[in-house]
Amino acid sequence: MSSRRNFVKQTAALGAGIALAPQLTFGSTSIKETLNIGLIGVGLRGINHLNNLLLRGDCKVTAICDIDSKRISIAQELITKKEQNKAKVFGKYDYDYRNLLALKELDAVIISTPWLWHTKMAKDAMKAGKFTGLEVSAANTMEECWDLVNVHEETGSHLMILENVCYRRDILAVLNMVKQNIFGELLHFRCGYQHDLRFVKFNDGKTAYGKGAEFGEKGISESAWRTQHSLMRNADVYPTHGVGPVATMCNINRGNRFVSMTSHATKGIGLNKYIKEVGGKDHPNAKLTFKQGDIITSTIDTANGETIIVTHDCNSPRPYSLGFRVQGSEGLWEVDGNRIYIEGKTEKSHRWDDASPWLEHYDHPLWKQFGKHAEGAGHGGMDFFVINAFVESAKQNIAPPLDVYDAAAWSAITPLSEISIANNGEPQDFPDFTRGDWVKRKPYQWNKNTY
Repeated sequence: MSSRRNFVKQTAALGAGIALAPQLTFGSTSIKETLNIGLIGVGLRGINHLNNLLLRGDCKVTAICDIDSKRISIAQELITKKEQNKAKVFGKYDYDYRNLLALKELDAVIISTPWLWHTKMAKDAMKAGKFTGLEVSAANTMEECWDLVNVHEETGSHLMILENVCYRRDILAVLNMVKQNIFGELLHFRCGYQHDLRFVKFNDGKTAYGKGAEFGEKGISESAWRTQHSLMRNADVYPTHGVGPVATMCNINRGNRFVSMTSHATKGIGLNKYIKEVGGKDHPNAKLTFKQGDIITSTIDTANGETIIVTHDCNSPRPYSLGFRVQGSEGLWEVDGNRIYIEGKTEKSHRWDDASPWLEHYDHPLWKQFGKHAEGAGHGGMDFFVINAFVESAKQNIAPPLDVYDAAAWSAITPLSEISIANNGEPQDFPDFTRGDWVKRKPYQWNKNTY
């Protein structure tokens, strides 16, 4: 705890983040000493954010909202244990979060709710003048993607998509290598979300992650809402863990942009097979037909001539991997196998090197300077960095490093993949959410004095 509080003092002394794209700033750049934050949604992800905020000396969690009273109790207990006053509570009905947003003393909010609520809550938060942190994915439809952009531009309120994988240690090391031209001119990327979530999408009706065949009204935690998307949509419904880090490497919305995409889906048999295995072939859910293909593959073309393959694979047995590959004219890195090849520099010609020494050598300045403060923050420490970026941006009311245009572009993969799959892989054009400004917007320089 003390190390993270000291970190806050260090970043204040450094004026962290002032150099970040000042031309995009709306409002004052005066720094708030203490940020009053409200949390909308205190389930598993919301509680993770709460824990990280409570370890900071520059934040007060003054309001919380959740329609589950048990989650409110858990959050309040954590807050009082850290010797903060009890938060104001909202959640008597679905739209009670709007009363939280009406609190004048509130500076910022973090939204960690089921996906269908993300955009409507974020729009209301920006309209209320709150600096908004939004969990992934940010939007479900193209209309929602545009809604986020339009409300931001109409109100001047900022939104940050809280994509924590952009701050993963190996990802930032590879980003550092990209910035130093180690891979040469960039050509191709692979990424995705490859994570067996069958045990998350179903439960035994008693525990959140018990082995069972129930979801929806009988579900607990994510199975209460996430599984319904697989039932109703044949699309990559969760693209940002993979595409977010890749987008930062090839400067999407900042000198480059997504242009078009094609998507294809396999047949969908994994969830039905799982239900029969754990619930029996006579279980009512075994009769359901899930619309989502087990493996969805999308290929994106960029304005600068790179290609990006994005894979969604959550309904079949497999080890976890985000499948990263970064390839340029001088070599490539692949996360699976932790391997790298740089022409003329790796130990043997046409042979992979262990990437570990390379990643250590090019460890990002953020991790070198503040890695110890991130210990225990969740997801290997990257949760510390994403929350720090949010808090420091909000304290200064400046554009965050992962902004509303990123939220829209990355989330647009979901509706575009759905249309492409439905039309036998027909190419779909990405909207230009920056309205042409991607040509002149400068890439963020993530160094030790920023975030």
